[in-house]
Amino acid sequence: MGVILFAHGSRDPLWRLPIDAVAEHMKARWPDMAVECAFLELTPPDLATTVEQLMTRGLSHIRIVPMFLGVGRHAREDLPALVDDLALAYPQMRFELMPAIGEHPAMTALMADIAAG
Repeated sequence: MGVILFAHGSRDPLWRLPIDAVAEHMKARWPDMAVECAFLELTPPDLATTVEQLMTRGLSHIRIVPMFLGVGRHAREDLPALVDDLALAYPQMRFELMPAIGEHPAMTALMADIAAG
């Protein structure tokens, strides 16, 4: 299985550093897991490109994790439509779209702990 950390993207090249840091942390902790980043806009690579890269590594199951704190239009509409298009284009692949990371109870608890100091 491969994991794609999916984020919005930005013109500022420093914006992606926290997403890349999560990917690097995952790679260090789970060296056999294929982990890559993809972005909706403004920052390469896009989701389709990243899926194709993972497919060349022989993967047939990809988990897509939206790295959004809130569930706006991108997480609610744009990303599911992109995943539906990928599922049609690559019927041999299994795509698992996870809820936005900000919806996970562990993330809520972690942010509360950080805010409380």
